[in-house]
Amino acid sequence: MMRKIGGKRGLVLLVAGFLLAALNLRPALAGVSPLLPAIMEDLGLSAAEGGAVTTVMVLCLGLLGPLAPALATRLGLDRTLLVALLLLAAGVALRSAAGSPALYAGAALAGTAVAVMNVAMPGIVKQHFPARIGMATGVYVSVMVGGAALASAVMVPLAERTGWRAAAASPALLAVAGAALWAPQALRARRSGPAPGHRPYLTLLRGRTTWFVMAFMGLQSLTFYVMLAWLPTIFQAAGLRADQAGYLLGLTNLAQIAATLTMPLHAGRSPSQVPHVVVAALLTMAGYAGVLLAPATLPWLWMVVLGLGQGASIALALLIITLRAPDPASVTALSAVAQSSGYVLAGLGPLAIGLIHQLSGGWTLPLLTGLGACVLQLGAGVVAARPTTGRVPAVTRDDLRS
Repeated sequence: MMRKIGGKRGLVLLVAGFLLAALNLRPALAGVSPLLPAIMEDLGLSAAEGGAVTTVMVLCLGLLGPLAPALATRLGLDRTLLVALLLLAAGVALRSAAGSPALYAGAALAGTAVAVMNVAMPGIVKQHFPARIGMATGVYVSVMVGGAALASAVMVPLAERTGWRAAAASPALLAVAGAALWAPQALRARRSGPAPGHRPYLTLLRGRTTWFVMAFMGLQSLTFYVMLAWLPTIFQAAGLRADQAGYLLGLTNLAQIAATLTMPLHAGRSPSQVPHVVVAALLTMAGYAGVLLAPATLPWLWMVVLGLGQGASIALALLIITLRAPDPASVTALSAVAQSSGYVLAGLGPLAIGLIHQLSGGWTLPLLTGLGACVLQLGAGVVAARPTTGRVPAVTRDDLRS
């Protein structure tokens, strides 16, 4: 059963607040890239400096996620989520204020808030929906991807009517709404247990498979965030209108929803996920190749193919973490290791691609670099997806309490 607080009305608020919190996980990230050309022109930023806006946020996802367990120890998971939603609103608003220092400071604050939310949401699922973990997880991941698609599609039309600053600040309203709906739940909540210590991470890092799981998670995140940051700019350079570029980015996010819902069902029944990893990587590579060779020819097709590949890749990365670790405690520790390192690696992608574009003067070399990362993703995924052999070291509950 779902945990009931405050009767039927409390349950409705719980579900609504949970879904709106999930909807806030990606718009602050996905809503930036369609606006990058306008932001760069207004503030006089180079391509590398523009890419750094996304890089700052993604690096925060990797480096500052461990803040969530510390906050949860002091405040409880529910109040931690509420604080993160308020920080997200503040960061998005600051990011849209005058000047590039505010842009980067707000991006860092918003990225920190999303990092805490990323880590807290699985605990929220476990705490409030213990008998519906699979359904709740699937729903919140789908809502998360849907939020990214919505933000990508509406930002340019909104900016044309209000200016880029107002458009970029609009996710703050969504975060405030989420905080308002979640506040009743957070104010009733009890505190959570202590945060894990450091020993399980050292134990996991001794395992060979751990490193390939980390590499697969990181590389699929890198290839995703490169496209998230630069696709609208690439399409506009190929002659498409800014609003078309935003719609196309939204389309690839919508295609991801279909893959995230279906791929785990098929791959989870197989003893080996290697064939699924290969299919996901090939789809991603085909999307990259289409954008490289013919960005203005059937761009909707490249976006659907790319979205299916990237959605399948993130679903497989999370599934492999669950299957390769021998018990729930190890799954939690491996997930923390893989996602933290993965976001750090992913954060370098938009900045590196921006630098390569700036040095080469075009998009051919940056996209070829992205294709190379896809090849590395395939190699790491094939090793990580092999069954049982090379299983990561077990993490005991004593390790987690230490």
